[in-house]
Amino acid sequence: MTSRRSFIKKTTAATAAVGLAASMPAAMSACSPNEVIRCGLIGAKGMGFADLRAFLGQPNTECVAICDVDQRVLDARLTDTEKLQGKKPKAYNDYRQLIADPEVDVVIIGTPDHWHCLPFVEACQAGKDIYCEKPLGNSIEEINLMEAAAQKYKTVVQVGQWQRSDPHWRDAVEYVYSGKLGKIRTVRTWAYQGWMEPVPVKPDREAPEGVDYDFWLGPAEKRPFNPNRFHFNFRWFWDYAGGLMTDWGVHIIDYGLFGMQAKAPKSVMAMGGKFAYPDDAAETPDSLQALYEFDGFTMLWDHGTGIDGGHFGRNHGVGFVGNNGTLVVDREGWEVIPERKNDKDLVERVELQKGSGKGLDLHMADFLNGVRNRRRDLNCSIEIAANTARVAHLGNIALKTGRRLYWDSEKSLFIDDPEANEYLVPTYRSPWTLPKI
Repeated sequence: MTSRRSFIKKTTAATAAVGLAASMPAAMSACSPNEVIRCGLIGAKGMGFADLRAFLGQPNTECVAICDVDQRVLDARLTDTEKLQGKKPKAYNDYRQLIADPEVDVVIIGTPDHWHCLPFVEACQAGKDIYCEKPLGNSIEEINLMEAAAQKYKTVVQVGQWQRSDPHWRDAVEYVYSGKLGKIRTVRTWAYQGWMEPVPVKPDREAPEGVDYDFWLGPAEKRPFNPNRFHFNFRWFWDYAGGLMTDWGVHIIDYGLFGMQAKAPKSVMAMGGKFAYPDDAAETPDSLQALYEFDGFTMLWDHGTGIDGGHFGRNHGVGFVGNNGTLVVDREGWEVIPERKNDKDLVERVELQKGSGKGLDLHMADFLNGVRNRRRDLNCSIEIAANTARVAHLGNIALKTGRRLYWDSEKSLFIDDPEANEYLVPTYRSPWTLPKI
């Protein structure tokens, strides 16, 4: 078997022989299903490694490099990967070295949210295709830059909203499109996560041995090391992420938008706070409701940590509320609950249609199909992921400002609201700067 990179070199040479090389860049060449696609993983602790496992579960794949700023994580994942594929990848502590590695065809980005934008844009510029964890970026300006970079360099991108590839979610949307629910007046999206305990307050201390903490902070504000802000719990601090709204919201809100064939809201308002655990270490709200206005319907996002009491007896999901009935879908499956009038159901009841449980594997297969065939219209393409991430961030900004905000999607600005617009563009810590496209 040959590698994708050697195949591209041969293809480019053959194309040049007939005088077409200038019009057909190597990165745009399709490759045979039998060629090996080689990846490099940036950020290997959590979902990054889950994504790598899914990647290696596909035929004709290999991991040639792993990068992490925590040496213990890096050493463990090198060993884990060697067990999976029989060959140990190269080790990097600086993502820029991995992106520059000529053996790397595909970059998997599994870093905290605040570290998505820079490696993403640089990978696009280096001609690598990208599988990026969700949410796409940690601010709306980052999202805009990432989308522009992928479009400029014609990068094949899949973002880790893997429910887009899970058949039962797609089946549910097809039912919504059938019109049987009647006029849909509102969409409920929610995540109540009982397993998420309060984050106990811990004192600052020295970073663990083997951790390049300054590099981990990267463009985020300089702060003393605190174990609460590191690894998994980074999600609950504004410097690095957007809380449950962006962590689960991009999965769930995404399907609300998908089912309604909607993109940007006209306005948004939000209320919430640290109501359940006011004294724990987290910054992001444990309780939040955001209400989005679209033409002809509203969409509600509702989240709570530490409890499972969500809507329709589910701790997460989407409910499409129509005049004839409501379709409810979550990771377990979907069903239709009819409205009744005069002792008659207005739509046929649909009992629970169970899910496959293979969403991530199918998502990765879709990505690799795109890489091999130079298809960019993937199940969670850059355009889909960017739109959903922006909608989630709009909810967080509405919470921070405490008022209803009106959104101009064409200009990517709030209307007549300079204060709200200040939240759109992050301030990067020197020497890091926002990329230029």
